[in-house]
Amino acid sequence: MNTETKKKRVKPNIRLPLGVIIAICVLPVVLTGLFYAFRSDPKVMDWAATRVSAPIRGFFGLLSSIYPFSITEVLFTVAIVWLMYYIIKTIMLTARRRGKLKILAKRLLPVFVLAFYAWGLFCWLWNSGYHAPGFAEKNGFTSDGVAVHDLAAVTRLFADKANELSPLVERDEDGHYIEDRREMFVASTNIYNTITSDFPGLSGRLYRPKSMLFSWLMSRTGYSGMYFALTGEANINTKMPGAFLPSTVAHEHAHQLGVFAEDEANFVGIAACVTSGYTVFEYAGYLNGLTYLLTALSDVDPEAWSKIAAGLSDEVRMDWNDSYNFWESQKKFETGIEFLDKFLTNITVGVSDAVDSVYDGFLKSQNQELGIKSYGACVDLLVEYFKAQSAAR
Repeated sequence: MNTETKKKRVKPNIRLPLGVIIAICVLPVVLTGLFYAFRSDPKVMDWAATRVSAPIRGFFGLLSSIYPFSITEVLFTVAIVWLMYYIIKTIMLTARRRGKLKILAKRLLPVFVLAFYAWGLFCWLWNSGYHAPGFAEKNGFTSDGVAVHDLAAVTRLFADKANELSPLVERDEDGHYIEDRREMFVASTNIYNTITSDFPGLSGRLYRPKSMLFSWLMSRTGYSGMYFALTGEANINTKMPGAFLPSTVAHEHAHQLGVFAEDEANFVGIAACVTSGYTVFEYAGYLNGLTYLLTALSDVDPEAWSKIAAGLSDEVRMDWNDSYNFWESQKKFETGIEFLDKFLTNITVGVSDAVDSVYDGFLKSQNQELGIKSYGACVDLLVEYFKAQSAAR
């Protein structure tokens, strides 16, 4: 073909005015700065959490519910792949061109701007809730601690209920829990219908949780689920043992409904489960709550703990053992090559500890003083809410 007839590729030369570029770059910094300036004001944070965050997160949840897969996973995967590609390309460009610092600055600027936009949005859509009055405060729960006899009574209630319901869930011939997860996911959007009579603030539309493709990675790092405010999705690790899965779903749904603190989301999820009218969720709620209650009771009344633990059914024990064995297995590798197994196990434990450390630091930086320990701090709420029921038995 004659060179004169060849079509020339013309790159579009779009140049934004300097003022527009500055505005685009400055806006996320201002957005983030405003959050940090006002996060010590509970009224402003409460307004942001209820008037801004809730409707936007609800809209994002509606949009993401259209798709059967996790949009959260897609976004994280695309972001990681793009960042790796961008870093490699930046290294190549700076290596073969003059003015390396200028090129590096131009390449890094978009990354920092995008990161500030993501963090600024996340601060207002999610972190604001950590600094607003929480679920317990809004619903009149006290924080004076609980009496040991009340703790023991509620623990017995949960143990009895777990024993009663444990044979009613579907199990295989060896007694292992085998309830259908897909049916449970569908039913989960209705489990808060009853609890709203006690807590009207929990009314709201729930969307079907998403099974995570990278559940294996969640398992290796020790996490069972996550709620992501920028997609409004409840993402679930479906590799974990099924008996605890419904209470995990209920916990992430609590976040969907605007319960921010982990201890409060644990309590709300357990309370929603046991009042849901669905046997699968009721059992999971009592089983999960019993885990926290027994742990707390063992510290203050070992004798009562021993008596209650001795009376647990074989099914309850099996579900606990299955859960313990699963999470322990995720810390180890068995390739048959000793040095490789040891190396991969050490890497897994190190990564898990690092993730815990980062998340613990994040929670503490957002007014959650207990950090990741806050997951088990729902005991006071459970005792206060269920002590009347336990006393009536």
